Amino acid sequence: MIPRDTIDRVFSAAKIEDVIGDVVPLKKRGANLIGLCPFHDEKTGSFTVSPSKGIYKCFGCGKSGNVVGFVMEYDQCTFFEAIRTLAKRYHIEIEERELTQEEKQNENDRESMSVVNEWCNTWFQNQLWETQEGQAVGLSYLRARGLRDDSIHKFQLGYSPDKSLLSIEAKKAGYEEKYLVNDSQNAPYIGTGVCLKSEDGRLYDRFHSRVIFPFFSLSGKVIGFAGRLMKQNDKVGKYVNSPTSPLFEKHNCLYGLFQAKQEIVRQNHCYLVEGQMDVISMFQTGIKNVVASGGTSLTQPQIKLMHRFTDRITVLYDGDKAGIKAAIRGIDMILEEGIKVKVLLLPEGEDPDSFAKSHTSEEMADYIRKNETDFIRFKVELLNEEVENDPIKRSELIQSVVQSISVIPDAITRQVYLKECANLLDIRENILSKEVGKLRYKRYGDVKKDAAADEQSEEPVATETPTIIPSRVAEQTVEHTSSRLEANILNLLQVIVRYGEQMLSNGEDTSIMAGEYIINELTNDGIALSQPVYQELMDEYKAHCHDAGFVAQQFFVRHENVAISQLAVELAVDKYHLSSSAQQEQEENNLAALVSTLLLELKNTVVNERINAVLAQLKAPHQSGAEEESLLKQYTHWLSVRSAICAALGDRVITL
Repeated sequence: MIPRDTIDRVFSAAKIEDVIGDVVPLKKRGANLIGLCPFHDEKTGSFTVSPSKGIYKCFGCGKSGNVVGFVMEYDQCTFFEAIRTLAKRYHIEIEERELTQEEKQNENDRESMSVVNEWCNTWFQNQLWETQEGQAVGLSYLRARGLRDDSIHKFQLGYSPDKSLLSIEAKKAGYEEKYLVNDSQNAPYIGTGVCLKSEDGRLYDRFHSRVIFPFFSLSGKVIGFAGRLMKQNDKVGKYVNSPTSPLFEKHNCLYGLFQAKQEIVRQNHCYLVEGQMDVISMFQTGIKNVVASGGTSLTQPQIKLMHRFTDRITVLYDGDKAGIKAAIRGIDMILEEGIKVKVLLLPEGEDPDSFAKSHTSEEMADYIRKNETDFIRFKVELLNEEVENDPIKRSELIQSVVQSISVIPDAITRQVYLKECANLLDIRENILSKEVGKLRYKRYGDVKKDAAADEQSEEPVATETPTIIPSRVAEQTVEHTSSRLEANILNLLQVIVRYGEQMLSNGEDTSIMAGEYIINELTNDGIALSQPVYQELMDEYKAHCHDAGFVAQQFFVRHENVAISQLAVELAVDKYHLSSSAQQEQEENNLAALVSTLLLELKNTVVNERINAVLAQLKAPHQSGAEEESLLKQYTHWLSVRSAICAALGDRVITL
């Protein structure tokens, strides 16, 4: 763990204009600098750097952050990796806390294994390029498969000869046996496994007679290998992978991600294929935002890895039945992660490797654009071929599609897919919606709102809770109100970030920090925040606002939680302007009046929301006399509350 004071030293020393200026040509514009965004294609510069605030913001793609955030985004690394990178640049020594003996041993094991992997990777490449066997067997095979030499170098492919040469030379080089093998008798999973141990104690090479494909971490370190057999041998698998270790878990990594990560971020799109050759062949055609699951079924950790870089994935699989079933299996897991997914099935008999080799870059891109299909249409059309006129199979098809829709976390996206599915399957939307609601309730414990809300487009229904509005006009009003509520909350968060440490006085010799006062008011009124990151920001404020030297904007902009840091940057660069009625009170010297006004505006929005909810219930059918009387009393009460708030807003009353 890096101490907080060391992190602050790095932030203080690192000049954002120098760090970004190394990769983005910047021009002076007033107090700021401007250039072309490195995260998306643009011809007119919208990427702005503020040296005084230590932040950057692209007004084209929306990327923003501090100097550490830029390194994280550009190098695709973690917060602490970025801190170490900057510390090295500015010659700041990092003294991390004292590790326990067990932690020291684990670190030593990982470092030793990493050194072994790097040595082996260099050795494999030398065997491929510098030896007669490597050139005759390995290099000729790769070239025969259509790989160019620059691609072979790019992915650092290698060759392991038909002898136990690596085991012999690794021992001669001084590498310990426990890091060469993967023997659980030494310690669980310790060792790279590049060597195997026979019953008589001799070491021999795991990857002998194979072309080698190294796997890399996100920072570019070799973590493991896959080897493709060059000789016909029915007793062993065509492909062999490094065993599970502290560095390598096949199901938790993606082949080609290190080479593809920046292009994935730049295009906000990732192509997912099955094998290593698929990745390299597509890379050669100019499609560089491509990764492979490595010939195994797609896993949740692999999906989360892709989601770190993009929320748009196109799955490419072979056009045979096995490829089709593989595509279907992975779809639901991708959808559940909140990713927008499309599917592309290649012509029968083709795979991404062969298809890329037989088509130009333009032909490949054109085919993808014309043939990639939204998952719901893909699944319906695919399964419809098997249904024919069988009602049981048709029912199973509908259940399968509904199951896929039910795992989508975003309610609006679910609604869009339900509408499309209803059209494709010629079935009522509210029936599908009910089934989705049941599945979500069973799986996630969701309140069954989906079905009730969707049925409203068909016919009015009685609702169990007063927050569900049957009137379409009322729904639009609530949607508008919710948007206004979000803006009200962001205005207050902006004050917390900018002026949270400043004191407000009520004129009676008592004072309170601006941020504390806002948070207390929100808590007392029971106003829930719509986004978890908003609550996290307020929790962090409460935990640290009384720390010595606390300055809210500096604290939040430099926060190690990237979501909090990015939100603080957004608020610092005026993305969310103060509401029109508060514009004249925006200056810092009128902070008390500003806070009072913003809180009143928020409360006014909440009261309007409640008035609209009561009105909607009054319009609903089947109201009893007692229920109607109760609703009328609520309506009158909230009208009087709104009148009081409006009067206070008009008089600019300071309620401190």
